[in-house]
Amino acid sequence: MRVEIWSDIACPWCYVGKARFDKALRDFPHRDEVEVVHRSFELDPGRAKDDIQPVITMLTRKYGMSAAQAEAGEDNLGAQAAAEGLDYRTRGRDHGSTFDMHRLLHLAKEHGRQERLLDVLYRANFAEERSVFGEDERLVELAVAAGLDEDAVRGVLADPEAYAAEVRADEREAAELGANGVPFFVLDRKYGVSGAQPAEVFAQALTQAFGERAPLKIVESGSTDGADVCGPDGCAVPQR
Repeated sequence: MRVEIWSDIACPWCYVGKARFDKALRDFPHRDEVEVVHRSFELDPGRAKDDIQPVITMLTRKYGMSAAQAEAGEDNLGAQAAAEGLDYRTRGRDHGSTFDMHRLLHLAKEHGRQERLLDVLYRANFAEERSVFGEDERLVELAVAAGLDEDAVRGVLADPEAYAAEVRADEREAAELGANGVPFFVLDRKYGVSGAQPAEVFAQALTQAFGERAPLKIVESGSTDGADVCGPDGCAVPQR
């Protein structure tokens, strides 16, 4: 079974939601039969790389809330994260473009390091003091820590077109599936789960989707001899 997760590194509910989904998956009896693929979704597509501002400032300008309301929201998110065992800095974080991070996640996917890089980026953005925005060297440092080759990482960051098409394709697909917010979880292209749901909800969705997988139906030719095939014991050879 395949689970696709659309998310953004700048999304705090994606950070919390991943922890809750991971908890459900760890306890799922068929977890070894589940493939997880992370897809790109930008909360601020098209945001300039040098357009960086404090999170509290971004929240007040984008959503029209007061600074006190924005700070209260961050405090609530910090409590939600702590309940999942996650560190979360409620003050002093920055907000900016995540496009380069998504491009690096596509590079990481090719090398089997996507999950690790996503975890590293989440922690760096939400728990560490140094900003993840604006400096290529910071992203190089984080990607190498996740196990990626430094030269390959620098090559992607130096070429704005590298993996750009893959990021945009993910975002178009999200729109086609009706996802207008993240995190968004799609199980076997049959079920969708929106938001940072409790682990129990993810566990129920995994169980339901896995249990409803349709067995493969074989189309028979009608011949009593069947068709020629190759198997563990060799290949059927027509006898003259």
